[in-house]
Amino acid sequence: MLIVTGATGHLGSLIVDRLLERVPADRIGVSVRDVSKAADLAERGVRVRAGDFTEPDSLKHAFEGAERVLVVSAAIRGGGALTANKAAIDAAREASAQRVLYTSHQAASPTSLFPPQKVHAATEEHLKQQGVPYTALRNGFYASTLGYYIGAALKTGTLAVPQDGPVSWTAHEDLAEAAAFALTEDGALEGITPPLTARHTLDFADVAEILSRITGRTITRVVMDDNEWTSAAVADGMPRPAAEFSLTMFAASCKGEFNATNPTLEAITGHPAKSVREVLEATLRSR
Repeated sequence: MLIVTGATGHLGSLIVDRLLERVPADRIGVSVRDVSKAADLAERGVRVRAGDFTEPDSLKHAFEGAERVLVVSAAIRGGGALTANKAAIDAAREASAQRVLYTSHQAASPTSLFPPQKVHAATEEHLKQQGVPYTALRNGFYASTLGYYIGAALKTGTLAVPQDGPVSWTAHEDLAEAAAFALTEDGALEGITPPLTARHTLDFADVAEILSRITGRTITRVVMDDNEWTSAAVADGMPRPAAEFSLTMFAASCKGEFNATNPTLEAITGHPAKSVREVLEATLRSR
């Protein structure tokens, strides 16, 4: 059985959809914290079981009969994320999974300025040590993140964020295809993958230009001082810890941590990766 964790989340749900195009539903199992949110999957014939990374004993039942397990990285900030990821990987090994897959990041590094990359690097290291065939899917930076920063620009015509650098903005949909491929194809993407990214890296000046073309109005990119931006974000309703967390992303991009592209993703999917313009157009349609 192919097990997917976090199957009611953005990425996890897309992965299950792609899996259902590749294998019969009775070969797919999902591990979710709230089974009621996966009722539609159960109706489609997917095995739905409760599993929580922070309650490792629950994963024994969720991973029962696992042939391969895809661990979607824990959506937890801080040290708890690494503990949770390790618990899921250990549970997959104990369930005798023949391969364990993990959604990592193309910038995973113990020296990253962006804390999640340190978690990914440490999780990858733990995964390597399990003595089980594994795949660390080094996903490009999720393009949906841009949605958090463009709202004010659409109202004011100014995209005002801290200094940044090029980022490998990549769509969830394309990454879900790659994950489903890795889960179902024997010998595919073994070990740590190349960066799974769209064709281009873009900075926020590029994003402003794209928004201008989409909306037909001028969107100007303005660089804000870190403290000034943090204060403005907090005043606009963003919790201070979240604003300070966001600053580390900008700092890492300035350092060039996300400035990488690779053709592997498009080779796997067999089609061009979604562009930032396509992602932003979809974002604007949904608002």
